[in-house]
Amino acid sequence: MLETIRYLIGSAGSNGFGSKSTAEEVTEASSDLRSITAIITGATSGIGAETARVLAMRGARLVIPARNLKAAQETKAHINGEFPGSEIIVLLLDLSSFSSVRSFVTRFLSLQLPLNLLINNAGKFSHNYALSEDGIEMTFATNYLGHFLLTKLLMEKMTETARITGIEGRIINVSSGIHTWFTGDGLRYLDLVTSKKIPYNGTRAYALSKLANVLHTKELVEKLEEMGANVTANCVHPGIVRTRLTRDREGFLTDLAFFLASKLLKTIPQAAATTCYVAATSALAGVTGKYFSDCNLASPSAAAGSWQEAAKLWSASEDMTAVKQMPEIDMAT
Repeated sequence: MLETIRYLIGSAGSNGFGSKSTAEEVTEASSDLRSITAIITGATSGIGAETARVLAMRGARLVIPARNLKAAQETKAHINGEFPGSEIIVLLLDLSSFSSVRSFVTRFLSLQLPLNLLINNAGKFSHNYALSEDGIEMTFATNYLGHFLLTKLLMEKMTETARITGIEGRIINVSSGIHTWFTGDGLRYLDLVTSKKIPYNGTRAYALSKLANVLHTKELVEKLEEMGANVTANCVHPGIVRTRLTRDREGFLTDLAFFLASKLLKTIPQAAATTCYVAATSALAGVTGKYFSDCNLASPSAAAGSWQEAAKLWSASEDMTAVKQMPEIDMAT
């Protein structure tokens, strides 16, 4: 109850920021990010677009991967119009396709750019049952497995960049408070849903994908430490906000629900604040494996805190994406 009251009134946490803080406000002290190259998925609309805009405003070079290249070019033009001189690169990426993820990584590495910041922001909510081209339930494939593969294929690049530049790398997984809605054996549930042995529930599938994002972060920290990488990994809950995530179910009932909940909603600039804060603030140097909400440390669900489940999910994800061996690629920056 106390947390809800703090959220509604925007009470600031120990760092001076809270639920009403905006992405611009939380990055004011990080006004020069010209040495940073960032990949931001899902940057063509909503929270991702605002994250990209604010980081570009602070000087970061952006790489915007997108399935819809027209939308990505429009995002680029909008940012360039507001901040002339911003360096923005658009590349094709469909996170639901493992082959597309691999092709994106190959194209990005061919650019011979450094990589300091990876923000796994893109999200999908499927109301109807669908499988990806790789035979994985679509929400899980897009929200989690695609990002898992993308991150794994870029870990060496980020490690190398941090070593050469001396700048700490950061990986941010955008989850959701809805991850707390899933309980039980996630991998078993995924198998049953994929094989259509149980009815499809879009909300439960979405909650599982967001729980997987938190567990991914937990095990990713272990892998990075084993590599001796100067790279942190953290997870964020942006808050409740209406974005294009609900585009599959627009209409009177959706409009009414959001109107009734309007006092609980964040604006998009407020929703992007936690991601931007964790990405840019020097106060979090060396902080890794944490979960943030409203720009402050928070606690995920008990299921999200299991080391055993995190390790099990990582192993299963390697099997599903077939990336136990890293590809031989040129890591020059």
